[in-house]
Amino acid sequence: MQDDDDLTLERLREQGEKRKQRREFFRALAAVAGVAGGMQMAMTIAPANAQSATLTDADVLNFALNLEYLEAQFYSYAALGIGLSNADLSGTGTQGVVSGGRQVNFSDQIVAQYAREIAADEIAHVRFLRQQLGASAVAQPAIDIGVSPNSAFSAAARAAGLIGAGETFDPYASDENFLLGAFIFEDVGVTAYKGAAPLITNKTYLEAAAGILAVEAYHAAIVRTTLYGKGIATPALRTSADKISDARDSLDGASDLDQGISPIGSASNIVPLDSDGIAYSRTTGQVLNIAYLNKTAVSSGGFFPSGVNGTIRTSAAN
Repeated sequence: MQDDDDLTLERLREQGEKRKQRREFFRALAAVAGVAGGMQMAMTIAPANAQSATLTDADVLNFALNLEYLEAQFYSYAALGIGLSNADLSGTGTQGVVSGGRQVNFSDQIVAQYAREIAADEIAHVRFLRQQLGASAVAQPAIDIGVSPNSAFSAAARAAGLIGAGETFDPYASDENFLLGAFIFEDVGVTAYKGAAPLITNKTYLEAAAGILAVEAYHAAIVRTTLYGKGIATPALRTSADKISDARDSLDGASDLDQGISPIGSASNIVPLDSDGIAYSRTTGQVLNIAYLNKTAVSSGGFFPSGVNGTIRTSAAN
């Protein structure tokens, strides 16, 4: 019978082999595409992401702005009980309203403090991107952060197997539900900024995007660590987060870009990364697969019932 150290080593080897296979998958993609650099590869493997042959920096920043609207509204309502001000919503394209959203009655003041910090950061991201884009900034699209049985949160929870048909997932009902709702977004935001970085040509904008990426990574780590810690006493939190991770993976294609939070052997899994210690990337189309809750090529759905504003608005065909 193997002792605990042998079992741990075996689990770590298995995880290392899985990550190695992921790395080889991406290398194979690069070879097939015959690309020379990261930007070319990103454009080649996701032709459905762009509506034209060439994306501008404004297109990429506006894509990010759509995602920031979603995160900022969710966290603002959850932490503060109010949404963004009208001055932060206008722009090109069709301006939409926010469906749902309310303040969480937090029982753990640490979680409440985290929520308020993240809300302030996400609101700042919206305002920063709008300032950089100026008159080119897109308006906030229609956003669904409600709690009905047909809401995006309920659909996402149902796809992950957390609730059954006709049931509702309410991310504002408790600290734990709030953390699971936040978990749906945060890892996606990190992979979105990393995947979009090669598309940005202006170094000033690239540096700013890198700064936002770092903040999103901090947010993701806060959510993952808190769920992991609370999962010691309530293991269902960890398994629920793992199921959300699996659901995201089922939407964004055949590649395995996601990891849950359950421990690997005797080590935690707070940071999802490959065997080189590098965070994963998602193309814009893959990000929209998750935001729209649809693995096919569509231009609306899920958290954006009328789609996002801007040039990049179609999910990938998986």
